[in-house]
Amino acid sequence: MASILVIEDDLTFSRILEGFLSKQGFTVSVAHQGAQGLQMFSTKNFDLVLLDYRLPDTTGMDVLTALKKNSPATQVIIMTSYSDIRTAVKAMQVGAFEYITKPVNPDELLMIVKQALKKDKITSPSSAPRIAPQRKFVEGSSETARQLYHYVRLVAPTDMSVIIEGESGTGKENVAQTIHQLSARSKSKFVAVDCGALSKELAASELFGHVKGSFTGAVQDKVGQFEEAHHGTLFLDEVGNLSYEVQIKLLRAIQERVIQPVGSTKETKIDVRILTATNDDLFEGVKRGNFREDLYHRLNEFKLKVPAVRERTDDLDEFLNFFRESANHELERNVSGFDNEVEQILKSYDWPGNLREMKNVIKRAVLLTSDGLITTKSLPAEMLEEIRNPSSHAVAHAQVYDLKALQETQEKEMIIKTLKEVRYNKSKAARILNIDRKTLYLKIEKYGIQ
Repeated sequence: MASILVIEDDLTFSRILEGFLSKQGFTVSVAHQGAQGLQMFSTKNFDLVLLDYRLPDTTGMDVLTALKKNSPATQVIIMTSYSDIRTAVKAMQVGAFEYITKPVNPDELLMIVKQALKKDKITSPSSAPRIAPQRKFVEGSSETARQLYHYVRLVAPTDMSVIIEGESGTGKENVAQTIHQLSARSKSKFVAVDCGALSKELAASELFGHVKGSFTGAVQDKVGQFEEAHHGTLFLDEVGNLSYEVQIKLLRAIQERVIQPVGSTKETKIDVRILTATNDDLFEGVKRGNFREDLYHRLNEFKLKVPAVRERTDDLDEFLNFFRESANHELERNVSGFDNEVEQILKSYDWPGNLREMKNVIKRAVLLTSDGLITTKSLPAEMLEEIRNPSSHAVAHAQVYDLKALQETQEKEMIIKTLKEVRYNKSKAARILNIDRKTLYLKIEKYGIQ
């Protein structure tokens, strides 16, 4: 039976989880701090980790990053309060399988645990490329949706590179798949790469491949995603997370249509269409010096903006019923719809996790309903509280922006301190701060440092 590591600082809750999962036949180990959990993880093989986002000694994001770096194939489920959903969505970009909100419903937990353990391990970003399946999804019928997919159908038959912008969970990969399916490359592979989950050390190997012995751990030749997508489409999700060094190699691959595997002296010709996605403004990254301007212009032959769910109110009914029907099929339920109160709640909620969050909420509600209409009893209590007390949502937003301001203040202070220590030798300061000179100059200008 599968072994599960629970990293949770609440002693009572961790005991409840341990008892429940043990009764389901799993082998369960418990850690109450992030460092303790990482230590246990390094000495024993675990199939799954249940990770609390708020820990006394660190954050779940830091623990998740360390877990995925050491063992990309191990699935991780984030446990979080409802106010942390935006953070949980971000954690999924780093490599979490799913998130679940507290208080945890036992049936929901067991369902997600079983799904995580069934997930094919070869989809890990540092094992083999993830070949995205052809799957049905909802485009929407609003004017916003019609405009978006008009542009999709316009650009799809071309070979232009496309940047797809949008918040996490809005369905950017679905848009990319539609472009591929409507293109002349549709009979070849659509290869999706989560750049946010690629470590700086292995990103070049994952994208371009490597030869045996080119670095420690390279025990055999590896075909990169570019070669895997030859004659097809390569979708680079969260492309802004690639390191500057990998950006240079990516630019060369696009310009010259050749790649050079790590450790090899031979070049390989490739024919790949590039689609990229980002939830940040790449051009802002260019201005900050984090993203190469020449690469940006190569990728930005056409740009699409996928709107957030809160901007697509006319599509809500279609989305909600699609996810309800999908959940009915997957869970073998016969839920016919939503009662009036639930319908009003779902339409007034702002869906910070967008379609991904909506899918999870509806699946959970269908699981708890079985048949008939979904009532408020099947909705997360924290969601109901947020609808009835929206002021807490505003406070959460304020905390996010305050944190950003604090981070910028600390960054400015660190740059000033370093400059003083090296007597304003900017080249030396850049090396100490582990950034390039261009980025340092931009930050000096941004913060008005004299």
